[in-house]
Amino acid sequence: MIFGHGRFPAAVAAYEAAVRARDADAAEPAFERLTRAFGKAADAGLRAAGPRLAALLAETPPGPRAVVAVMTGACAERGADPLACAPAVFASAQDAFEQAAVFCERWTAAGRGELPGHEGEGLEEGDFERFGFLPVMAWQSLPQFEMTCVAMLNFSRVRREVPGREGLAAAVTRVAELSAEPFQCLTYALAVLDDEPLVALDRATGAGFVLRMSGIGDNFQLHTLLADALIGRGLVAGEAPSPEAVARCRDQPGMVTTTGSFNLVGADGEWIWNEGRPSDIPLVSGVRLVLLDPPPYRRSWPAGRFFPGMPGDLLYERALAPEEAATLWALTAPPAR
Repeated sequence: MIFGHGRFPAAVAAYEAAVRARDADAAEPAFERLTRAFGKAADAGLRAAGPRLAALLAETPPGPRAVVAVMTGACAERGADPLACAPAVFASAQDAFEQAAVFCERWTAAGRGELPGHEGEGLEEGDFERFGFLPVMAWQSLPQFEMTCVAMLNFSRVRREVPGREGLAAAVTRVAELSAEPFQCLTYALAVLDDEPLVALDRATGAGFVLRMSGIGDNFQLHTLLADALIGRGLVAGEAPSPEAVARCRDQPGMVTTTGSFNLVGADGEWIWNEGRPSDIPLVSGVRLVLLDPPPYRRSWPAGRFFPGMPGDLLYERALAPEEAATLWALTAPPAR
């Protein structure tokens, strides 16, 4: 008998053997054994299991595939190599979203109205035959794949080094269009920028500054870090955020109330909403450019990270020379509002 933490490595080996052998009779009890052992697994077992589970995703049947993907993501969070886990997770997620798009199209064409819940609410027994087993299973698995992909994208190494996520992003966008379900967490995570230059121009003084952003999930987080980088250094007038708010936006857990320091505006004169993403900021001469206007009214919000597991930062690099700032100001429009 295998006791304690040794149960999980044995369960991984049994499931791996059943999947590799395409032994359906053995795979079902092996999967149940795997799920039971997972919750009590030691970190060392999870570190070793992550890449092995990832390697099985393509061969795992549609039913348990999303669960195995979730386990793979959890293994990475507990120390497994995320670069060895992420490509298979993304590939399986892309397949699920592509199949789910087929389901959405067939459901709508059949005139069934509102799409069913991901846990099966609104589905009928005959729908697996009407719309296809794979599309239905894929639709039901999307919340699990979204959670797992976000877990993978929390790692800066994955965002920087794992290529080819465009197909996944396109598949997510397609399902969002067909279902009116935004899949906001995954959409935002796929759009996170790293080592991305940002130029800020202060309308009050005409001065400009170059910064570099990484791991920032939304513009609430960016706003707070930008205020710290510029107002905190005395480079721009305004109300600086507290050290606690800045820490929450970088890598500390939780949230703390902060007050807006600017009104962020794009070079096109349109407001840059805090609810948006840094990737929404328009490019000017190949660089994301934001104009700093005084806040039109006092706004407060909980400062923190859109993705609690994703450290973020905004590094101040330098002030623009006056002629550099003047060149960029010439490319901007006045605010539209």
